[in-house]
Amino acid sequence: MSKKLFLKVVTLMLAGMMLFSFVGCGKVDTMKKVKDSGKIILGTSADYPPYEFHKSINGKDEIIGFDISVAKEIAKDLGVEFEIKEMDFEGLLAALQTGKVDYVIAGMTPTEERMKQVDFTKIYYRAQQGIVVRTEDKDKIKSLEDLKSKKVGVQKGSTQEEIAKEQIKDAELKSLGKVSDLVLELKNKKVDAVVMELPVAAAYINKNQDIVISDIKVSDDVGGSAVAVAKDNSELVEAMNKTIDRITLDKSLERFVKEASDASIESN
Repeated sequence: MSKKLFLKVVTLMLAGMMLFSFVGCGKVDTMKKVKDSGKIILGTSADYPPYEFHKSINGKDEIIGFDISVAKEIAKDLGVEFEIKEMDFEGLLAALQTGKVDYVIAGMTPTEERMKQVDFTKIYYRAQQGIVVRTEDKDKIKSLEDLKSKKVGVQKGSTQEEIAKEQIKDAELKSLGKVSDLVLELKNKKVDAVVMELPVAAAYINKNQDIVISDIKVSDDVGGSAVAVAKDNSELVEAMNKTIDRITLDKSLERFVKEASDASIESN
């Protein structure tokens, strides 16, 4: 093979590799993927009652919650089957970006940092934040100042983690993947308080008399929860927004929240 021909072959091979790389790194059309497969895969972290949590139903472990109800309504409106993939909260956006899941519903707030990575629907639910302490410590920990030098638990990668960093000064933060583990750390005196959304706090407190919501107030400007999808999927976001509008208007979402809250305080 001549030198000129060799260089031409190498050039064509490199061009082909670049084209393959470009195509492989292109944006995924999630709507097309979902329609073609006839299935949509939800990513969630099922330790966040009443949003999403495990419950034994007729002897079978299931993931339920009002987020799951919202996810199922989206699947129904798209006319596809529904599947859940559970993982730690901190891994959800990475799973979405790599195509392991098609959408994320996990009480997730569309912060500026997250919006750089993925797209979000409109807000479907808003909740206030609170701080949970051991019942025996309620009269000792009554202000943010009382948490100075204390150990405070937060869910890793969550909005509550950011709230703790910004509003609880000089505290030692302990970030874990699951809220259930944080509650256990609190009960076992490994942390002194846990920052969490009030509906979630109420669900855990109803099952644990040794913990309680403190009187401490934290600023709540986080904006609420929305559905996350991979970047540049406006068609899918628009379809999901229509579902959110529908279940809000016909009061289905209100019913989902009540049913999930009731289920979360029942004994498994």
